[in-house]
Amino acid sequence: MNLLNLLILLSLFTVALVYWIGKRRYAGWFAMLAYAMQLFVLIGLWDKMPIASSFSFTVLDNLIHWEMTGLGWFFAILTVGAALITSMYTAGEWGESQKDMRLQHVSMAVNVLAMLILLSSGDFLSLFIGWELVSWAAFLIMTEHGGKAADAAFRYLIYAMSGAMAIFTGIVLIYLQVGSLEFAAFWEALPQLSSSILWGLVLLFSSGFAIKMGLMPFHLWQADAYAETPGANAAFISAIAARMGLFALILIFFKPFVISHLIGNEYGFLNARSLLIWIAALTAVIPTFIALQQSDARLLLAWHGIGQGGLMLLGIAIATPMGVTGGLLHVFNYAIYQAALFLAVTAVMHRTGTTDLDRLGGLIVKMPLTYIVMLMGIIGLAGLPPINGFVSKWLIYKALLESEMPLLLVAASISTLGTILSVYKLIHNIFLGQLRKEHYEIKEVPWTMSVPMLILAGIAFITGVMPGLALALVDKAQIALGYAPLVHHLGGISLPNGSLNMLLVTGIFFYGVGIGAVIFFLGNRRFITHQWDNYAGGHFLSSDIRYNFTHNFYPGTMRVIGPWFKGSIVKLEQSLVHLAQVLAGAFHSFYRLSYTPLYLLVVTVLALAFLV
Repeated sequence: MNLLNLLILLSLFTVALVYWIGKRRYAGWFAMLAYAMQLFVLIGLWDKMPIASSFSFTVLDNLIHWEMTGLGWFFAILTVGAALITSMYTAGEWGESQKDMRLQHVSMAVNVLAMLILLSSGDFLSLFIGWELVSWAAFLIMTEHGGKAADAAFRYLIYAMSGAMAIFTGIVLIYLQVGSLEFAAFWEALPQLSSSILWGLVLLFSSGFAIKMGLMPFHLWQADAYAETPGANAAFISAIAARMGLFALILIFFKPFVISHLIGNEYGFLNARSLLIWIAALTAVIPTFIALQQSDARLLLAWHGIGQGGLMLLGIAIATPMGVTGGLLHVFNYAIYQAALFLAVTAVMHRTGTTDLDRLGGLIVKMPLTYIVMLMGIIGLAGLPPINGFVSKWLIYKALLESEMPLLLVAASISTLGTILSVYKLIHNIFLGQLRKEHYEIKEVPWTMSVPMLILAGIAFITGVMPGLALALVDKAQIALGYAPLVHHLGGISLPNGSLNMLLVTGIFFYGVGIGAVIFFLGNRRFITHQWDNYAGGHFLSSDIRYNFTHNFYPGTMRVIGPWFKGSIVKLEQSLVHLAQVLAGAFHSFYRLSYTPLYLLVVTVLALAFLV
């Protein structure tokens, strides 16, 4: 059987399977096996791409079909892999603690199926079909338990429907200008398209796809929706879902010859590529500093997800082999450490019942494995060696330097600074300082939860020390786009003007750690004290004096940056939500009270006029 057909059928089978057995205790294990089978098929596609599905149909004399290329395959590997790890996490104690896991399993399986359909799009209409499926599947996974997530998902729905209309308008415009819905026909027709048409297409598609990515100014819905998604599914959706917008944007606009036309069509001093790259830079910076203000661990990570998406697009929009490699590698790296961080936060919530950073502290003595996972995750998120996030950020910085974009390099560096500040707050407030009395009796999560987290942390470390493993996957996507892959080896990148060997960097790092460990353990000056047998600020610490004061963690910084986003941007979004609610009520009344035959007659006349 055609392997792409088999992959889609397996994904459909997974949906049916988890619906059938979703309420049973072993449902998570069977779901994990089903995703493992999908991953095995994807690995089998390694040297067989591009591969077309045998399923297709015709619309307006256009063949609508599906085809898996190296770019879609790269994102598909991450999608199915994240679902596999998340299912393992929910298979044991965590899943047993939930009232009904069927809807969570089904929503996950539906999301994977929708994403695979999108990632194997062969033309603009199949892309739109996949896009709509992904949008509604995301809505399902966010609203499965109602509550705050459902409220946030309603805001997402307003954005998503507007974005879908923008994308559909762009597709109609392409069909009217090109006469075909094939990607290749659109790319071949680019030299004949006027500057106004090209700008219109860029604005329509970019705004539509930017909503899923959370690019500014379409970002305000995402953090609340992803943070409030129930349990481990939040790890999947935060690590993967927003990348579907990036995939679609890359597919349409970021082939080398398409980029050349985006640069060549200028409006005043600005071209389309510059517009996208500066939006990406602002998205990398501003949400990162918004994360500093959060007192909820899930919200803090969700805001970072928005910022990291901007950094990915920034690398890809540089449109050089190194920039594209850095951007795509950051997609891989982020998916790994963000999933690990969300699972670690979910473990903390499972044991303590809260993710409020003002109500935690000192958990390192009770949950040491979860602490290790979070430590490795925040090192990757901050872009520090030896975890994998360092390598992709290094490539993006170097690409900005070689492309002579110093202001964008400054923006990327400021983004990293904000990330370091906020992730220190995250691990400090949860694991360091004094243990609260109400948490004296808690213990580490069981192996069914700790092993998936440790697997992700291990992958983040291994691909940081040996980035050549991940770069081999990136090569598939890069070649499919039309960029030459970078020359790399197991330890990193070989370049004539400055190479990176993470094997050497990691060796030096552990050499320094080893020297410190020898001094610490062999010295005669160390002794262990209880957390309350301590002294700080002129007082002996006791149970009523909390050493890890966590509220208002960066007050000086917040006084400076707080007014930037508490004013006009939030008010604008609230006004849009209110407008949508008013319009929805008006349309609802119109449909219920209007004279239906007259309404149908008007629609019919307008449709005939359009056809004529």
